[in-house]
Amino acid sequence: MAKYDKADIERRMNGAVESLKGDLSGLRTGRANVSLLDPVVVEVYGAMMPLNQVASVTAPEPRMLSVQVWDKSNVIAVEKGIAHANLGLNPMIDGQTLRLPMPDLTAERRKDLAKIAGKYAEAAKIAIRNVRRDGMEALKEDEKKKEISEDDRKRSEDEVQKLTDKYVAEADKAAEAKEKEILSQ
Repeated sequence: MAKYDKADIERRMNGAVESLKGDLSGLRTGRANVSLLDPVVVEVYGAMMPLNQVASVTAPEPRMLSVQVWDKSNVIAVEKGIAHANLGLNPMIDGQTLRLPMPDLTAERRKDLAKIAGKYAEAAKIAIRNVRRDGMEALKEDEKKKEISEDDRKRSEDEVQKLTDKYVAEADKAAEAKEKEILSQ
């Protein structure tokens, strides 16, 4: 049976780009974004739970996040969870709601965040190139086993390269958009 699977290669490359987009959404810009709190976990009911399972997060203003805790007894735990996430946010308790004003970013911090976005993009591109390598190796193995001809291998290698170029361009585009967002605030 042939080892090469174009659909699997495309799925893995797309996964690398989607992972990059998730990483980039967690980078704090000057603008409030509800995905900023995605990595926050809270200790409630004796277990660690993601914030979105104990509260709803909204961005009522461009520079403010609002966390509506569903159970009044968890307000302090949610505040601690946000503080321990080291996001640079200071929650203010208002009943069952926590307000999180977004502090201004310094020019130096913006440059650092832009560099981090670039590092995330480079890691995603490395992952995409590793998937390409796996695909090329699978094609060579299939040719050695006489499951595909040399012409089929070359044709498939061209397809893999085109997929690689497509997903690397997507990763670059996502990182470029995030860097622009960070630096233009």
